Amino acid sequence: MNPTPSRAGSVTLVGAGPGDPDLLTLKAIKALRQATVLLVDDLVDDQVLRYARRSARIVHVGKRGGCPSTPQSFIHKLMIAEARRGERVVRLKGGDPFVFGRGGEEIDALREAGIEVSVISGLTAGIAGPASIGVPVTDRRHAQGVALVTGHARDGGTAPDWHALVRSGLTLVIYMGIARVAEIEQALREAGMAADMPAAIVSQAWTPHQRHALCRLDTLAQTVHEAALPSPSVLVIGRVVQAAALPAAAAWAWDCQAA
Repeated sequence: MNPTPSRAGSVTLVGAGPGDPDLLTLKAIKALRQATVLLVDDLVDDQVLRYARRSARIVHVGKRGGCPSTPQSFIHKLMIAEARRGERVVRLKGGDPFVFGRGGEEIDALREAGIEVSVISGLTAGIAGPASIGVPVTDRRHAQGVALVTGHARDGGTAPDWHALVRSGLTLVIYMGIARVAEIEQALREAGMAADMPAAIVSQAWTPHQRHALCRLDTLAQTVHEAALPSPSVLVIGRVVQAAALPAAAAWAWDCQAA
């Protein structure tokens, strides 16, 4: 039996979107203005915090692939402790809390502790990143759907079923795939995906540092290496990449300023 929900404080998981503060929802801004404590992920743009009240306490709890991160268990304990003190806590995450944002784990921990919790969705980079270069992740002429998958399985976890994904014909949007891009390229080729399948890499989407590259599946790893595209990035693989609003599909490493 779960404890009685706390009436003193609350936690709201808020998606900050992919980077540009203008992509915040009005509901997210309202939550930021009401928060007394903000636990902020590393990928959240500092400009987003301008919506927080001056008296709010801001705690940075970094989460970035390939870098030292705040342990998830510590974040759970901190949210619970602050809520029990009567604080209005906002757990601010890049993108969407429920798209590779560990929101499900946090919801479970908070509910088990009897803490009132709600979620405000944010625009995820897997959709907004491709859109920033003119690529629709679904298009009835090319793909009947999209699969959002991770290129970084949890310790001891299994990789995505690449054979099933290739057979599906869906657009593939791969998060956290830069470090394993050569393995991903090989796995997709072995699963039967065509060597000339259009692909794109969108790095640091919707920030002043956004860059991207266009290529084919069989040059994906080479392109990432030569263009030196850093994380966070999403890999987009599928015929929809042909819609990219740029000239030659063999070129790469244009600067792409966020609108």
